[in-house]
Amino acid sequence: MQALMVLTPDEALWERLFQETQGAMALCYQCGVCTAACPWGLVRHEPFSVRTMMRRVQVGVLNGDESLWLCAACAQCEVLCPRGVPVAEIFQSLREYAWEQRRVPKGLPSVLWSVYWNNNPWFQPPSYRIRWARDLEVPRFDPEQHEILYYVGCTSSYDRRAQKVARSIVQLLRAAGVQFGTLGNDEPCCGEAVKSLGHRPYFYEIAQNNAKRFADAGVKELITTSPHCYEVFQNHYPRFEAEFRPHHYTQYLARLLEEGRLRFSREVPLRVTYHDPCYLGRRSGEYEAPRRVLDAIPGLERVEMAHFGPDALCCGGGGGRMWLETRAGERFADLRVQEALETGAQVIVTACPFCMACLEDSLKGLGIQGVRVMDVAEIAAMAV
Repeated sequence: MQALMVLTPDEALWERLFQETQGAMALCYQCGVCTAACPWGLVRHEPFSVRTMMRRVQVGVLNGDESLWLCAACAQCEVLCPRGVPVAEIFQSLREYAWEQRRVPKGLPSVLWSVYWNNNPWFQPPSYRIRWARDLEVPRFDPEQHEILYYVGCTSSYDRRAQKVARSIVQLLRAAGVQFGTLGNDEPCCGEAVKSLGHRPYFYEIAQNNAKRFADAGVKELITTSPHCYEVFQNHYPRFEAEFRPHHYTQYLARLLEEGRLRFSREVPLRVTYHDPCYLGRRSGEYEAPRRVLDAIPGLERVEMAHFGPDALCCGGGGGRMWLETRAGERFADLRVQEALETGAQVIVTACPFCMACLEDSLKGLGIQGVRVMDVAEIAAMAV
């Protein structure tokens, strides 16, 4: 007679997750909406069952399941969950537990070591951080002279494609007469990559140090290039008594337009469709600011994809997925690119360096020509 396998629930893990989610993990009643909403179901023959993972969390049985590294933290499941379960945060907690058990995918520790040694997850020297602006004469932030800090972020500092977005933002700020500065090579990593990968203690250390650093520098208001930086500043830094007010740059541009400080005088005769970044949209609730900026550009025609706003498809780069390998044929951005093509748009516009990278990779991988990916800032800079 075959013996039955006995699974021993980890009561300590259950209690820990219950406390960390303030009891929200217990609200899941296994309706399965999360699994149905998850983008992995669109790219895999065997969908990633979020429902199964949630049930295993509830009963305290995990056994080192590698599925917890699939979550892109797109929050699509959270938007539709009838009980308001913070699924992405639960996955973050599970990843923290995996770090403690030393059960993390190969290569992830090196990303954290790069943040530790290089102050960025891109394995680039910290002395190269300001090279994106080497001919722009961007001043060092001075609270007595500047109204806002431009927090460039790691990706826009080091990734050559994203550097063009940072340069466009500088052009727009100067066109609006905004007095701003950066922290140059002393700009710290915001820690979002560390948080997304689940190493919560190290993220807390980074956030606490940064909150003090910004306070010492006299920063009261800042703008970010990336929604990932904005989301972590907006939603996770307040617990460390961070006193600065963050904005995504599209929010700030929209404000400048409303105040009449920024004006678009040149026509940009393009048909574009806007891709909502998950970290700006579902995770931060900002859908309108990028659209207001685009709609203010003369000659620009904006069309929506079949899924937009809270229903927008994820590019696949969030939740630490930028630092993990995604097999060809399983990339969310492939679906998004196909959806964009159906609009007849010449340009897929987004407002996130991760989205831009994922969408451009899919265009190349699918061999699609005649369509390009641009950032809102790049389009707007064409109009000043």
